Amino acid sequence: MAARASLRLRVSVAFGLGALVLAAGLSLITYELTRDNLLTRREDTSLARVLFNATQVSRLIDDETTEEQLRELVQNLYTPLGARPVIRFGDLWLSANPVEFSEPQIDPQLKRTVARGQAAQMRYVVGETPFAVIGIPYFDIDAAYYEAVPLDDIATTLSSLLIALLTGSAITVLVGIGIGIWAAQRAVRPLADIGEAAEAIAAGDLNTRLEGADPDLERLSHSFNQMASALQGRIERDARFASNVSHELRSPLMTLTASLEVLRKRQGDLPVRSQTALNLLSADLEHFKQLVADLLEISRYDVGAAALETEDFEIMEFVQQAARAAGHAPRLTRSPGAESLIVRADRRRLAQVMANLLENADNHAGGPTQIHVECLESTVEIGVIDAGPGVAPEDRDVIFDRFARGQRQGPSARGSGTGLGLALVAEHVRLHGGTVRVTERGDGMQGACFVVTLPLDGR
Repeated sequence: MAARASLRLRVSVAFGLGALVLAAGLSLITYELTRDNLLTRREDTSLARVLFNATQVSRLIDDETTEEQLRELVQNLYTPLGARPVIRFGDLWLSANPVEFSEPQIDPQLKRTVARGQAAQMRYVVGETPFAVIGIPYFDIDAAYYEAVPLDDIATTLSSLLIALLTGSAITVLVGIGIGIWAAQRAVRPLADIGEAAEAIAAGDLNTRLEGADPDLERLSHSFNQMASALQGRIERDARFASNVSHELRSPLMTLTASLEVLRKRQGDLPVRSQTALNLLSADLEHFKQLVADLLEISRYDVGAAALETEDFEIMEFVQQAARAAGHAPRLTRSPGAESLIVRADRRRLAQVMANLLENADNHAGGPTQIHVECLESTVEIGVIDAGPGVAPEDRDVIFDRFARGQRQGPSARGSGTGLGLALVAEHVRLHGGTVRVTERGDGMQGACFVVTLPLDGR
């Protein structure tokens, strides 16, 4: 099914078509009325003069009139506006200007009508000149009087008028389209504001509200603001609940940790099966402690309590320390200019970003193989590269969601993680004004590359 045109385009086209129909209709009516008026006035004027000339001719000719007298008569007739008189006397045709208009140029149908004793008038083109030809028969003698009135001046006037009307119509259509675009923008702007507000809320700015909305959309704006407030309240309640639960869990976790420490001191006295159970319990407890810590950290973002504590430090030295602290020694590479590059960021949060990315590579890809630092114009990119199975394209958009592990989490994974590590990476990086993404390795080999992009001057 073909995509539907946008509302702005449809409104603009509607205004343009409306302007086209209106301009075409008015132009057609104006042209026809002007044409009819000019032709009617010219024909009325010409008909009165033709009747006068025909009467004059009828008084001056009879059966004894010679050809020379007729020729002199037709030359002396009063013919303004360039009219061409023609006299038929029996089989003799005489014209005042045979070169421009004579008997061959008279339409045969007009001749037949006049020959039957009926006065007639026709408009047609001779050569390139339009004429109005009037024929008057005589009843007492075998003769007729014709006069051809040129209409080229009217044709020129009508051509100029037509050009002016077409130009005016084109301008009217363009103005109509312009008004349509302006009206569409005015009409769609409130909807665009609502869309931008919805995008801001979806991006995490829960304080976004619609202000000064169009009066016609006041009810929609009020409903939208109520929905945003209800959504904000619900998210804040859920975040406070998660934070409170995490805080409440810390006390029993401390008790369990202390109790396990007591049991570890006497682990050698326990049976083998009890020692195995103790080790499993210790591992699960560490995992539980990490999950609670991650929940507490991420709940701070949910309630808007996260803030940066920025400082300046060298990025290469920081990356080396972060890798060493995580117990890894991957190959470190850099682009020209990154050796002594200074960034302004929150060292603690950025250290957690590196630790989570390295732990993710350790759990799902056998550990990181390379960390690359790329210095760009106003940003720096830190890429954590591994040689694991990579991340499927359909997982790359959701792998940074909470509790999303993707296809990399499988039987070959060394650890399950908490499901919040990459989500925290995205939150920390977003707080810095940066982005994080996962791509394939740039060298064509199997593996994934997690790229963190940070502004050089903090946020």
